Order: sequence, then structure tokens, then C-alpha cells
Amino acid sequence: MNASHPPGPGHPQGPGHSSGPTGPARPGSGLPDPSERPARLTVGVVGAGRVGPALAASLQLAGHRPVAVSGVSDASVRRAGEMLPDVPIVTPAEVLQRADLVLLTVPDDALPGLVEGLVETGAVRPGQLLVHTSGRYGVEVLAPALRAGGLPLALHPAMTFTGTAVDVQRLAGCSFGVTAPEELRLAAEALVIEMGGEPEWIEESARPLYHAALALGANHLVTLVAESMDLLRQAGVSAPDRMLGPLLGAALDNALRSGDAALTGPVARGDAGTVAAHVSELRKHAPQTVAGYLAMARATADRALAHGLLKPELAEDLLGVLANGADGEGR
Repeated sequence: MNASHPPGPGHPQGPGHSSGPTGPARPGSGLPDPSERPARLTVGVVGAGRVGPALAASLQLAGHRPVAVSGVSDASVRRAGEMLPDVPIVTPAEVLQRADLVLLTVPDDALPGLVEGLVETGAVRPGQLLVHTSGRYGVEVLAPALRAGGLPLALHPAMTFTGTAVDVQRLAGCSFGVTAPEELRLAAEALVIEMGGEPEWIEESARPLYHAALALGANHLVTLVAESMDLLRQAGVSAPDRMLGPLLGAALDNALRSGDAALTGPVARGDAGTVAAHVSELRKHAPQTVAGYLAMARATADRALAHGLLKPELAEDLLGVLANGADGEGR
């Protein structure tokens, strides 16, 4: 593949280009059936976790051809069989032998060692596209492969994955954090669009901050919701998920639309007595949640103050409660 052109003839040149197919052909999409188009790239997956098989399946819908996948655990082998039926499971080196486009979908900490090992064994071929999906890294982690003639791309889907077929559907409209050499930028954007995603360019130096932002929002959200459901069960609520669903859905929608202006609740109002009661109850029934509550309450108070939502005269008592709560004293 020519590094300076997107994969496949007639493919869009980037976001917003309307000529030609702009994503995987899915039922009811009105796009050509990919089975009627010749496969453009052979695709391999190194690391059959939750992400790799979903991306390969999405690329298959766009007309590419998965040819090999590597997996070690029973779960990864089973997942590969379900998501990529009839695709052989082989060693990582064999994946690179068979594929033009290789998805390196291993945990962040394992990625540098994997790349170095593949290069040292001579598995990387000149002109071969090597795509990792780590949010933390840009393309610098693929520097050994670049020196061996590989074409490095960092395509991180900003999505949580289940390891099931639903993940392919969720990629439609999903943003991807894209980092690539300038001469591969069009190719990177085209691959994302073919998977149904929206490319968002992230500079190499900004990758750790970008990933921290996503983890702060998505990963911590799961923890917050799980803790909230646990507390509601203790309070006697039989269906905490049903109670929280509309509330959290509205809160998320308001936050995305209005940012800090959507802040509500006792902290934003400066209700120090209510916050003190919360801390007291949490300390009695769920002491493991106190530190998280206090940290988020302090962050909320800071943002509410900065945006004029929390009156300074009320903030003093509130911040005192939070300080005393951190010392274990309560109100």
C-alpha cells in the first residue's frame, strides 16, 4: 500500500468527504455490500482481547479480509472464534507473515515489549501497516517497527468494549484518537472512517493527557455508579439501576451540553449541613467510599466557586465540613 494514500480506491480523503463509501456497509445502511467489492487489505490481530476482534470484524464489513489472529487465554480464543469465525489462530509472528494490516491490541504495558520482540525476530515487513489501539501511546512506541520499514499508526477508539458483536455496532460514530506520521494521516483517517468512526487528531505529546481524560470520565464513572447502586441497596432500594438510569442519563446529557453550568446538588448549593450528614452516613455504612466522596465534593466545590454557582459566603462552611471529614471528625 502506498503510504501517502488512504487504503482502497475511491475512499474518502478524510472527515466530511462525501464521495464513495464512508464506513462499513451495515444492514439498512444503503451502502454497497462489501462482499461485492474485492478485499483491499489482509488483516491480522495480535492480542484477541475485547478490542482487536471487534475492529477486525468492522474492517471486514468494510471489505477487508481478516486472515489471522493470535490469542493465548481460553477466553481470547473463544472470543476470536465468535467474532472472527474461520479465521485461523496462530502465533503473533505468523499473524505478521499473513497480514498487510496488523492490529496490535494488547495491554498498554505489554505493547513496547511486543513491538521490540516482533522487530528482533524479523517479523515486521517493509510497507506493512502496524496499528496499535493504546490510548496512552502515540507512534513513538512503534519506532522499532518504523526502522524495520513498517508503517506506524495509533488508532484508539474512545469506547468501552464488551467482547461481543455489539461492539461493532457501537463503533458507528465512535471517536478515535488518531496519531500518525503526516504522510500516513490520510490512511489513518480513512481506516477509522471505514470502521464507522470519527477521527480526532491527537499530537504525540498529548497522548498521555488525552488518555487520562478518558479514564477520568469513563472508568471512574463505572466505579461511581457501582458504588451508588451498592449504597441504594443498603438503603432498601430494590431496583437501583432503574432508579439511577433516568437520573444519570439526564445528568450526563446536561453535563455534555452545558458543562459546569449543569452542576446541581448540595455541594453546588453550599448546603454544608447536608454534606456533613452524607459524610457521617457514609462513614457508618460504607467507609471505603468516604475518601472518594470528599475528593469529588471538593472538586465540585472548586468548579462551582470558579463559575459563580457557589456563593463564597456559603463555601467557607462547606469547605470546613470537607476538611473535617477528611480528618475523620465529621461536622
